[in-house]
Amino acid sequence: MTTVVTGAGLIGTAFAQNALARGEKVVFVDPEPRADFLKLKLGETGYALARYDVRDLPALVATIKEHGATTVVHTAGLIGSRVQQSLNAGFDINLGGTRNVAEAVRLTGVRRLVHISTFGVYDRRREAGNAPVAEDFVRGGARAYGAFKAAKELILEAYADAYKFEVIMLRPANVFGLGHFWSGSSGGQKMQKLIEAGLDGATARIPSAETMANEYIYAKDVGHAVDAAATAKRPPQIHFNIGNGYVSSFDDVLKAVRALCPNVRYEVEAGEPPHSKTAPLDISAAKRHLGWEPRFTLQSAFEDYLKDLRTARAAARA
Repeated sequence: MTTVVTGAGLIGTAFAQNALARGEKVVFVDPEPRADFLKLKLGETGYALARYDVRDLPALVATIKEHGATTVVHTAGLIGSRVQQSLNAGFDINLGGTRNVAEAVRLTGVRRLVHISTFGVYDRRREAGNAPVAEDFVRGGARAYGAFKAAKELILEAYADAYKFEVIMLRPANVFGLGHFWSGSSGGQKMQKLIEAGLDGATARIPSAETMANEYIYAKDVGHAVDAAATAKRPPQIHFNIGNGYVSSFDDVLKAVRALCPNVRYEVEAGEPPHSKTAPLDISAAKRHLGWEPRFTLQSAFEDYLKDLRTARAAARA
């Protein structure tokens, strides 16, 4: 069995750790895969690299056919502020790339497509208090990243309905874990800056927007969720929230880091003000239909994160 994964980043490699452990072959589609990052996360065997991006439809089709893939996991795209900074590039890569993934699935007869969406698809302007947000909450919003993600979901829903392939869409909370953050995850970068500063005795510089209250999910928990979505019996719904089920303040994040690195220091950089979330995700559907729930708390995730960071530095020195 083979799975094609678009994007060799934090979520793609977290899924691959699970897939390789159960004997699946993984093929990453990524124009600039980080060899050292992949080696650290996955070792040196069990996966292949296809060096192009999702805007190349003929190459996508050829890769799926060459490896006989029956599943595609779509993670590739620009994130957050990188989309906002260039709507044209975000449209081209995120929407155009997703159309190509859907076309490649159609043309090659792939059985199941797992799409990594985001909790950013929800129109938080319509929240009512702190009631948990379920998958039927209204989609949309003014920010480009969430709006484009909502559009990607609609594109894939239309394709899956017309061409009868299986699609499952996961909506993770703010994902964090040891990564390279090429695609632009500011929330993930914040977490890494803090744990690195704590380890080094340095000062982390945090954009003011990133001091908001937010819901987080550790990358390894997302990897398990993607693996469940790729392998579970076809569920009765296609959208699933993937989060911890609670909102953490910036002080909560600092407390978790300080429990491991008591002398961590930070400075807040002036800029866009924080826009805190108040309502957590309702993750009951993922528990019920995918058999998934988070294994890490915020605290235990940082403990594991610190171990990974130390391992990565030791490997770099070697």
